[in-house]
Amino acid sequence: MTSIINKDNWIALLSSIILPGSGHFLCKQRYKAFNFLIIYLLFISILILHWTKFISAFTISKSIDLKISSICLIIFILGIWLYALYDIWKQYQKGSIRSSNQWHIVLRQFRKNHLAIIGLYIILGLYAITLLCPLLAPYDPNEIPENLTLHRYQGPSLKHWWGTDGFGRDVLTRALYGSRISLSIGFIAVAIAITLGTFVGCVSGYYGGLVDGILMRLVDVLRIFPSMFLILTLLAVYQPKGTGAFWLVIAVLGLTGWMGVSRLVRGQILSLKEEEFIQAAKALGLGDFRIIFRHILPNVMAPIIIAATLRIGGVILTEAALSFLGLGIQPPTPTWGNIINAGRNNLLDTWWISTFPGLAIVLTVVSYNLIGDGLRDALDPKLRN
Repeated sequence: MTSIINKDNWIALLSSIILPGSGHFLCKQRYKAFNFLIIYLLFISILILHWTKFISAFTISKSIDLKISSICLIIFILGIWLYALYDIWKQYQKGSIRSSNQWHIVLRQFRKNHLAIIGLYIILGLYAITLLCPLLAPYDPNEIPENLTLHRYQGPSLKHWWGTDGFGRDVLTRALYGSRISLSIGFIAVAIAITLGTFVGCVSGYYGGLVDGILMRLVDVLRIFPSMFLILTLLAVYQPKGTGAFWLVIAVLGLTGWMGVSRLVRGQILSLKEEEFIQAAKALGLGDFRIIFRHILPNVMAPIIIAATLRIGGVILTEAALSFLGLGIQPPTPTWGNIINAGRNNLLDTWWISTFPGLAIVLTVVSYNLIGDGLRDALDPKLRN
């Protein structure tokens, strides 16, 4: 393809180099321009407001978290700038044809669902907060002030936006650090469950017969036990501390959530393996591994992706419930669940301790459900408008 760049195009390109999104305004693409400008200026504002912390991360500070957070901020700023420049450049390629690839169709359909896009922006924003947390947090999450009587149970104010808890710690800071634990557990635990469930479902559905019978009976046995009871038992028996609690919660939630995924994948593969293109692949002498991962699995990714997005919200709720009961991540390490638990005894008088982290959980779960619904509508041809 050849480029067709005239004077106006060069102005748009140069404008995008100076400020991401401005070139899209000149091209009358206001939606993209608004997105690029807002996101880029937001990260630049974070850099300016926290410039002292940013510089100290590479000079006097020995905090690894602060260094990682500062590097992530640089990556975000450069990433937005380069992507905006690339997006405006590729529009001037002569002969480009609108792609009819299945995933491009899905992406275009997903963009039409405004609620799903809002949910996606919220989730991306929350994960950006987890990476930039050491820069954004106004206080140390575990710092207890010297004059505890004056600082404990302070309501929301300009100094403490979300108030303070019974130990005088800033609730907003603890909620920011708590998001790192809660969101990480949700993502990693679901990744383990989806991976294990997909593997078992693929093997069971493709080979069938005795292999299918043994694996599905194993799934039936594991589904008999209430997962919450099993989780509570394991956590109560081992009572891990520190990072051990984090990884145990992930392992327990991941290893108790794969059975439904395996049945879903097995059902999809049972219908697909009799299709003509699979029979043709077998006739050509292709190996089982290649048939499963090159021809079958890509065709069952849609329900797997939907199941994953819908399940992350449920795992975050489960982790919050465990922390609320005192069986998850133990204080002083903050999670949304144990912050809510810390404020339950004075819920009427100090409502802010439990309310704001609770709203964060609701926002996260609702956003993941909106994304899941949007992906379901986009991936299912019957539900497309």
